[in-house]
Amino acid sequence: MEKIYRLAKREDFNKVYRYGKSEANRQFVLYYLPQPGNEHFRLGVSVSKKIGNAVVRNRLRRMMKEIVRLKKEQMTPHYDYILIARKPVLEMDFESMEKSIFHVIRKASLVKKSSRTKN
Repeated sequence: MEKIYRLAKREDFNKVYRYGKSEANRQFVLYYLPQPGNEHFRLGVSVSKKIGNAVVRNRLRRMMKEIVRLKKEQMTPHYDYILIARKPVLEMDFESMEKSIFHVIRKASLVKKSSRTKN
């Protein structure tokens, strides 16, 4: 994920947690906060130690970031997002993880509207 799309500072995470809204499904929790000053969206990813050792957590983080990177044109800009993995994510493959992440993003009404209509 390119630097302009990263949410990295603790104060930014705390601001999203404190003032943002959240949506969840069984596998992920999404916190989001509008940031009109940002041209793009920014994404922070969190995976708890309860989920597994460092190898497992880092692999999940990389997969989550890659899923969002591949679909970044569908993400609504001017928002900060924090995506938190829950325990059931361990049994998922890449495709089902992608569906689950975008399910929680659609649930929050944060998927950018397409200019084309589907037939």
